[in-house]
Amino acid sequence: MTDIASALGILQRGTHEILVASELRKKLESGRKLRIKAGFDPTAPDLHLGHSVLLTKMRQFQDLGHEVIFLIGDFTGRIGDPTGKNVTRKPLTEEEVKINAQTYREQVFKILDPDKTEVRFNAEWFSSMSAADMIELAGQSTVARMLERDDFDKRYSAGQPISIHEFLYPLVQGYDSVALETDVELGGTDQKFNLLMGREVQKHFGQTPQVVITMPLLEGLDGVQKMSKSLGNYVGVDEAPGAMFNKLVSMPDSLMWRYFELLSLKSNEEIAALRRDVDAGANPRDIKMVLARELIGRYHGEEAATNAHRSAGNQLAEGELPEDLPEIDVDFEGSAQAPIAAVLNRSGLANNSAQAKDMLGNGRVRVDGEVVARDHMLETGRSYVIQAGKKRYGRIILS
Repeated sequence: MTDIASALGILQRGTHEILVASELRKKLESGRKLRIKAGFDPTAPDLHLGHSVLLTKMRQFQDLGHEVIFLIGDFTGRIGDPTGKNVTRKPLTEEEVKINAQTYREQVFKILDPDKTEVRFNAEWFSSMSAADMIELAGQSTVARMLERDDFDKRYSAGQPISIHEFLYPLVQGYDSVALETDVELGGTDQKFNLLMGREVQKHFGQTPQVVITMPLLEGLDGVQKMSKSLGNYVGVDEAPGAMFNKLVSMPDSLMWRYFELLSLKSNEEIAALRRDVDAGANPRDIKMVLARELIGRYHGEEAATNAHRSAGNQLAEGELPEDLPEIDVDFEGSAQAPIAAVLNRSGLANNSAQAKDMLGNGRVRVDGEVVARDHMLETGRSYVIQAGKKRYGRIILS
């Protein structure tokens, strides 16, 4: 396998779409360092693993020797990327942007190499852009072209208002690529229209158009819906090491390769070897532990990764996993969900239904490190680390 083929194998892994793949190969074959850009909202981040998918791909480019630009949209943030909502985003002050940028650095540099990352703000070039310059930029697209964007089309068809400044957002984002002379721009699948606009704007200004790489949304721990704090199916990058460990080793077996694909910095060959181990009979839980330790090491350091699985029973609430954690199978055949009180009762973590309800009412039950209420429901077909009171705990496997 050639170096280019190996690089493409890493860069293509987990991507939703590469536009245009042949152009990416040509850029890599040029032998020069490529300029890789991704833009981020200037509001204060509170990241979970779903947010890290894009950053992981950026780190892969860094590891291959390319230049990564972490662009904070302090100017575009004041326009607001249209979402169909009828609430205008509150403008941020310069001081708020600086504070949020520092918060970003503290979190994203756990993934990106700070010595190989260029942090830029797009107010650098837009603050000096004249009205004539902005009119020239606005002339690079048409209303019909803008209405090809899905959310604009839906709002127009529904008779909902669209402000003129909202049409400017894709053009302004596109001009960022001109100012930074971007070779590749990364974004989520919902950013495809804006990223492609960058190619068109670059052509107008005489630049070679960038390659667009879109990354998919990461499924949460339920394996169904996208990772979201509001849905409770997330792993936060600032969570305690033990809590991260608990959640990751408890995910459905069917989900672990997706997480390796989108979150791991291991080579394709290393991941293939792990797959062969499972095919040969290795316990999937052991493979999930490999991933958990990699991610914990990234966010908390190697010592934390080594010790995340150790603790005594009453320390489970602190985010640590006891060495003597028992595994308990509980059958809810025919049911998609199971009430937490019934799980406690059937697993033996509570003596009876009354005790289960009492512990739940007093906030003494934790599922994967989080306190749960009486009405909490668990999905069958997966496992949970549950602690009831100080001394009862176990990995409960619901079937």
